[in-house]
Amino acid sequence: MAKRDYYEVLGVSKQATPAEIKKAYRKLAIANHPDKNPGDKAAEDRFKEATEAYEVLSDEKKRSTYDQFGFAGIDGMAGGHDYSNVYSDFSDIFGGGGGGFEDIFSSIFGGGGGQSRGRRGSSGPNVGSSLRYDVTLDFEEAAFGKKIELNYAHQIACKTCHGSGSKSGGTKVCPVCNGTGQVRRNSGFFAVASTCTNCNGTGRVVENPCSDCNGTGTVRKQQKLKVSIPAGVDDGSRVVLKGMGDAGANGGPSGDLYVYVNVRPHKYFVRHNFDVYVQIPINVTQAALGDEISVPTIDGKTVKVKIPSGTQSGKILRVKSYGIPTDRNATKRGDMYIKIQVEVPTHMGLRAKAAMKDLAKHLGDNTSPKPVPFQN
Repeated sequence: MAKRDYYEVLGVSKQATPAEIKKAYRKLAIANHPDKNPGDKAAEDRFKEATEAYEVLSDEKKRSTYDQFGFAGIDGMAGGHDYSNVYSDFSDIFGGGGGGFEDIFSSIFGGGGGQSRGRRGSSGPNVGSSLRYDVTLDFEEAAFGKKIELNYAHQIACKTCHGSGSKSGGTKVCPVCNGTGQVRRNSGFFAVASTCTNCNGTGRVVENPCSDCNGTGTVRKQQKLKVSIPAGVDDGSRVVLKGMGDAGANGGPSGDLYVYVNVRPHKYFVRHNFDVYVQIPINVTQAALGDEISVPTIDGKTVKVKIPSGTQSGKILRVKSYGIPTDRNATKRGDMYIKIQVEVPTHMGLRAKAAMKDLAKHLGDNTSPKPVPFQN
């Protein structure tokens, strides 16, 4: 099968700059790398094709010859490249220094969390893992705060070896990676470096492992902890307890404990920011004549609220400072909003019907009502 033009392979023009050629190749290499597409022969062929094209177009002399004479001019110059050591041969493609293809492998395999890693691991202290603990509170408990007791398990520094993992406190070079913190495996025509699992990338392992922690430096402990959930927390809020997570390796600092708060919905109240909403029914005469009613609050008490005469169904009344506390000490609060629902009686006695008919005579029946603007 005839070869495709190298510029076409990389998707660039013949006037492309070296930077544009490098960028195009990097994109194709990431998408078609064999280790990212195991068993995909087509992807492997595209990768080889792109690598061959880049090998020629990234070299000023080869590119000039190719532009003048095509494939005939570079016959024997391309396609015979040794792919066994990409670090030394293509280090300029993905950045200078010792990174080379290591950078692209980070992109392909997700290593390093976006941060550059050296080839040699550090044997120094490492921060421990942070933990998550979920609690569920009632609506009122979240509004006014609550003291709770947590019971969870976490890793603490081993008291026998003081977190070193060794009876003698000594370490030695890892025999698997020879102290580099990485092991290399051949994958097709690439040598792929990965973190050594024997030493977890530190390059060293403990001598005379501690029998209590099996050389890990940490042991598991059940922990009881009293925590004050502050007033005003909402569903999804979290409380951070510094240093209450897992102990760090090699005597490193402990991670944190994140307490996530879930709030049960209330049967009647709905929260919006620091305000609460409640719907209260009144009858027709209360709406027409006005009245004073007792409305429940999230405190478990009631507050007197005046209903103006002529109140329509759906009207919103505001009661200040009966909402959710806005500070930890509950000294300031949001407001409570009352949505009035005027209920029309469905069952009436004879006297009630007579009274309603008498009222209808005074008000007059509107048998041809005109539309009014719709209100949400």
